[in-house]
Amino acid sequence: MIVYLICYVASFILSRSGHYYMSGAALMAAALFLYALDYRRTGNLIHLRALFSLFWVGGQGISCLKLSSLQTDWAFETWACFLAAFAGFWITYEILDKKRRRYRERITYRNRTMRARAATFDCMVVITVLSSAAFLFEAVVLGYIPFFLRGVPHAYSEFHITGVHYFTVSCVLVPALTVIYFMGERGRAERKKCIAIWTMTVISLLIPILCVSRFQLILAVALAVFTYISIQGRFRLIHGVVLVVLMVPLYVLLTIARSHDVAYLNGIFEMKNSSMPIFVTQPYMYIANNYENFNCLVELLPEHTWGLKMLFPVWALTGLKFLVPSLVNFPIYVDKAELTTVTLFYDSYYDFGILGVLLFSCLLGLAAYLLMKAIPRMKNPAGYLLYSQMAAYMMLSFFTTWFSNPATWFYLAMTAAIGLYCSWKGH
Repeated sequence: MIVYLICYVASFILSRSGHYYMSGAALMAAALFLYALDYRRTGNLIHLRALFSLFWVGGQGISCLKLSSLQTDWAFETWACFLAAFAGFWITYEILDKKRRRYRERITYRNRTMRARAATFDCMVVITVLSSAAFLFEAVVLGYIPFFLRGVPHAYSEFHITGVHYFTVSCVLVPALTVIYFMGERGRAERKKCIAIWTMTVISLLIPILCVSRFQLILAVALAVFTYISIQGRFRLIHGVVLVVLMVPLYVLLTIARSHDVAYLNGIFEMKNSSMPIFVTQPYMYIANNYENFNCLVELLPEHTWGLKMLFPVWALTGLKFLVPSLVNFPIYVDKAELTTVTLFYDSYYDFGILGVLLFSCLLGLAAYLLMKAIPRMKNPAGYLLYSQMAAYMMLSFFTTWFSNPATWFYLAMTAAIGLYCSWKGH
């Protein structure tokens, strides 16, 4: 923590003096150090605090590079909020983690019975059927499939029927369940069942592609990879290379399908270097601008909403937002209308200011600690699915307000249902 604070102060001073590259480098170095520290202590590639440190602090460092004309010097309160967000999480975890050096316990999971394995298969079938039916329903009612449209950059955002789309995107859980199934009790599955499993996995990946949702595709793959690592305890370099080779063409394909080219992206984000290649502009835009949007919130928010913003999942999932629109009628403060992604702590500041950011980060640190403590003794396969989701949210902490998103709680509810079913079926 001392190293981080030194780097943070240095980054702040360098940024205020206009040395943006050095400012960003200081925070990126701190992020790598913090990740390495937790990895060395635990041997866990996807340690939750390590992931949060790497991507939250590292993302802030990337944003500090100021490669876009949209980016401005952050307000002092913005710097204070980013510090509170990390410090609350890290210190809460550190206080609770009094036995951290014993975390090298190998995580070994096997489905103990064929009934538990069968339960995983049943869950895959149910989710695939629900997701496919919901997707087809949306396609029929809306009259189009986003992948086959051209010249419509925001086709996916319009491909949405209230209440139904939650089931459509639930397909992201299927690849992780596939990993759990095949890493369960040793023994050959029936050939027909194997064919069915791989068919369901392909369908679950095909739906995000047809929706031209790069995010849902990345989330589906990330959940599967994190589930594999949490069970196996390692991830070989060759696996990472194969994954990149497979994912990059799909990502590029979806970018083209969404009518996003280099000129469009560089123009939207107003890159200082107008000839910046797309493989730099796009990830930079999706990381850096979220911190800029948080700064917009700090500078423009007239008053706090005292909990209403973070309770959006309640208003959405219960339908209260239709009965009382004022519950969700809050403007979003961003630096450009096309760039609406925000950080994990956007809504906590919207509700309670810097105190909300600090308290929320402390709660996340507590949740991460409890899950890290439970995972070595996990017996229910749904536990690994839960862990992989939390790992994904920590990795993408710079991207969106995960826990103010109804879809997140829908995934968690489905995971709980899977856990209950597997527990009942496995005994």
